Amino acid sequence: MVHYSKLSLALIISILGLCLLLQASLAQNSQKDYLSAHNAARAAVGVGPLVWDDRVAAFAQEYAKRHIGDCNMVHSGGPYGENLAKSTGDLSGTAAVNLWVGEKRNFNYMSNSCVGGECRHYTQVVWRNSARVGCAKVRCNNGGTLIGCNYDPRGNIIGQLPY
Repeated sequence: MVHYSKLSLALIISILGLCLLLQASLAQNSQKDYLSAHNAARAAVGVGPLVWDDRVAAFAQEYAKRHIGDCNMVHSGGPYGENLAKSTGDLSGTAAVNLWVGEKRNFNYMSNSCVGGECRHYTQVVWRNSARVGCAKVRCNNGGTLIGCNYDPRGNIIGQLPY
């Protein structure tokens, strides 16, 4: 009986561990997670928060699903502003937004230009006129991840400062 109890306890602990791993893998991919990461960057520069838009998210999802077989695609040219991130492994939505926000170091506000690397993903995240966002994540056929966020209205208008 004691042996059975130890086995049962071990099984319960294993199941709980798997549930925690599943919860952790789902974490950082929710609407709230995407919004929190975006809005923290926007607040840091005095820009109002984005809200989630299901229509924009549906566009992001359809675009991402069309490229499951070729996650090397980098631009959709659709009606919304866009940021894409791809990874050879699993990438969370929060991590993707943080990659884009990390480009802040390359943005020179005085010249309104990128210096030392890419910064246009960052400027789209903090674009003052963008009000709505929708994001999607897919696992690619090659095992990688493609994450896309679309913004309405689009940002990165030539000659305009983001904030």
